[in-house]
Amino acid sequence: MSVRDALRSAPMVNDVPGLRLLRVGDDWDLVRTPAEMGFLALAHLRATGAVIGPVLYDGPNERLYYAIKPGIAGIWGDSPVRHLSTNSWLVAPGPELVDDWFGGWCELPDDETLTDANTLHAALQHPYVAMALEAVR
Repeated sequence: MSVRDALRSAPMVNDVPGLRLLRVGDDWDLVRTPAEMGFLALAHLRATGAVIGPVLYDGPNERLYYAIKPGIAGIWGDSPVRHLSTNSWLVAPGPELVDDWFGGWCELPDDETLTDANTLHAALQHPYVAMALEAVR
């Protein structure tokens, strides 16, 4: 099932219009990154023409969430990302909310497209991302 389809059928969060509760670990897992790092990696993925699945920006917490195939946990090592899988849940805006106070969907394909975990890992480790993060700090 695509993330877009899951959003349509997911329960609302405490009856807050537009926010949904998504179960993680069945059809996709998530990789949570700090926003600075995640946006740089997203720019790299777009520039290289990589296939990109759903990417959610969590504005209040300054994080990005990338949807990847389930079960790929071991590649993240000591990077400042977190792999979320079985027994995890995500509060997410519905597909109709794009640029809300919450943040919104940077990417939300209509189909079951997911970001390749190895491609995402390489983008997060790219020297361009590391140099840009050092410059910001």
